[in-house]
Amino acid sequence: QVQLVESGGGLVQAGDSLRLSCAASAGSTRAFSSIATGWFRQAPGKEREFVATISRDGAATYYADSVKGRFTITRNNYKNTLYLQMNNLSPEDTAVYYCAGWTGPSGTVVTGAVYWGQGTQVTVSS
Repeated sequence: QVQLVESGGGLVQAGDSLRLSCAASAGSTRAFSSIATGWFRQAPGKEREFVATISRDGAATYYADSVKGRFTITRNNYKNTLYLQMNNLSPEDTAVYYCAGWTGPSGTVVTGAVYWGQGTQVTVSS
């Protein structure tokens, strides 16, 4: 079991930057470094969608076309934390952002045992 807690969301203007964090709590029974991780988002009236994922060792990253070149996903296994640096934000990025960890292979598909954070709201005004 991995308990994930997101932070860093907020209200910003178009063109601004935000950094989201997702920390695995001390109560987790599975090592953070043992799971693939990523960020997903859900806008009002839409399905949850893939944003970016990263492999266990941080060597491989995957991005949705809509965020490529603007968002950067990283992780620090010593701090048990996942990050999403979001630059040049646009109103289309407005959504609840969720971090996820899973035991299946890294990539764009979440498989195996899956752990979700509670979500953090990002709102971008024009």
